[in-house]
Amino acid sequence: MNYKEQIQLIQKITGLNQDEIANRLGVTFAALNRWLNDKAVPRESFKKKITKLYIEVTGEDKVFENLQAAKSNLLENKKKKHKNVLKGIISNPDIKDQFVLSLTYNSNTIEGSTLSENETRAIIFQNKTFPSKSMIEHLEAKNHQTALEYLFGHLINKDPINEKLILKLHEILMNGIHSDAGFYRRHGVRIVGSNVPTANHVKVPYLMEELVKDINKKSKDVVKHVAIIHSRFEQIHPFGDGNGRVGRLIMNTMLLKQNNAPAVIKQKEKQKYYSCLNKAQLMEDAEPLKEFILDSILEGYKILERVIS
Repeated sequence: MNYKEQIQLIQKITGLNQDEIANRLGVTFAALNRWLNDKAVPRESFKKKITKLYIEVTGEDKVFENLQAAKSNLLENKKKKHKNVLKGIISNPDIKDQFVLSLTYNSNTIEGSTLSENETRAIIFQNKTFPSKSMIEHLEAKNHQTALEYLFGHLINKDPINEKLILKLHEILMNGIHSDAGFYRRHGVRIVGSNVPTANHVKVPYLMEELVKDINKKSKDVVKHVAIIHSRFEQIHPFGDGNGRVGRLIMNTMLLKQNNAPAVIKQKEKQKYYSCLNKAQLMEDAEPLKEFILDSILEGYKILERVIS
């Protein structure tokens, strides 16, 4: 819902006129009128005020909190039911293959791969090739499969999440695709289609060292902790390419270590995912990303319980 729709609903629910709403927001009647008639756009500070007033009027924050609480409770029930998620995946080839397929297809497609799910399945499980698709797309699929296999082995051995793991996952994912596979970037980079600033490449090693320390800290709210770490990793953007895929693999490593199902972020949810990620990075509000990850974990449990959607 945009700012104009929020103002209109505030007016409808409260019965306040435009002059009264303008006073509540601390702007002139003329400014509010220009916003409503698409002759001007409010600054970010005023958009936040509009959203705050909208939440006060509608009580939508309580609905959001209640929804998050319900999902968190559902997740806790799932964890009690599945006492060893990793074992449940590794010991059942069908479930494991479905996770490998779903995570590989969706993660690569989010990054622009044009392979269909069926094509991805044929490439990773039957070693088929498709002349109409690029060699890089074939490598991305096989490499992601290999990265997941490596990750499962890492978790079985109960090895820690450290920089060595992060660099290894990047090396596997970018093998045969980029010459800098397994190395932090040594140049500036920007996130395409986003105004989120990335770290200076000189600071990347230090920032990653600090991030890994925080990854391994204990938290009462595991999913929120994962959301914050994920948003920080993507903003650091430590690699020249492959940051999204590595970031989602690290996210799932953290979740599996805490006996959660992997978060299956579907390609069709790409825009919502990016929106929640940007809000966490630009506004330091990780709650929407937390809720999004909760939904994605519950998608993972559908696979674990053989209820494939």
